[in-house]
Amino acid sequence: MPRHALVSMLLAIGLVPLAGASLADDFKPKAPETAFSGKLRPDILGISTESNAESARAIFDSLFKGRTDTKTDIQQHKFGGAGYVAALNFSLPAGSKQNGEMLSTSFSSPASANRAYFVARNLTFAPDQQPSKADMIKEIMGKYGVPTIVGDQHLYYIYRKGSIMSVGGKYKEATALEAIGKPLDPRVAVKLNGDTVRGSCVAVVKRAQTKAKQLGAMLTEAKGANCDGVLSVQLVPGTLADRVGIAQFTLLDVKQLVSAAAIDSAALAAGPSESAMPKGSAPKL
Repeated sequence: MPRHALVSMLLAIGLVPLAGASLADDFKPKAPETAFSGKLRPDILGISTESNAESARAIFDSLFKGRTDTKTDIQQHKFGGAGYVAALNFSLPAGSKQNGEMLSTSFSSPASANRAYFVARNLTFAPDQQPSKADMIKEIMGKYGVPTIVGDQHLYYIYRKGSIMSVGGKYKEATALEAIGKPLDPRVAVKLNGDTVRGSCVAVVKRAQTKAKQLGAMLTEAKGANCDGVLSVQLVPGTLADRVGIAQFTLLDVKQLVSAAAIDSAALAAGPSESAMPKGSAPKL
């Protein structure tokens, strides 16, 4: 059975509830604070940290419509008495003539509006379809703008106080292409952290890629991060040095993660909202 048909069937029988289906039954949602606003709202395939599970799933369904070889993992959690979609993971296997793709998104609880705080996309290019590094960097900078720092096969966009941080180097496409294969400049890393002793956002997003994506598991490092959000793009060399074999995109809204955790904690402490309580009165006897 095609994956999109399976999801539709599960929706129909209620095994995969819509993000807001049980929301009104338990908690009045409150939108968490976010690192991104206005034009500076990066997305991965249209999924931003403003997306909830329902809107993200619609995008996933559209992207993989008609593909029978897609694997789908829809993770559901409970928050109080409310069930909700906590993570969506879709994958398409790579082949000798087919690009492989993995999409992963993690969401906060219904109390904090079921918002995406982590979005990742991993593209594995077939050997005869590997794009050049120059073309990939052009596309990336055309979509996301000038990166904060480039090196170690990564372009990093680090957001603080509503803007992309700059540490003195205004990258052009040519200079980004030259820098991407070199180690990250340690002097720039010092500038990123300034006079604070808070954690490196480069390290935070790298660890976020490898550890459990549950909000609680990521909270401690997020609280210590010296930024509000990070977009990381890694370009792994392909069969030729100037080609890209794997492109990994990671978007982490640090500010939203911390804010959602605080909202969730307060909601659990307060219990169900008044709007969820029965409104009946005693009948006349």
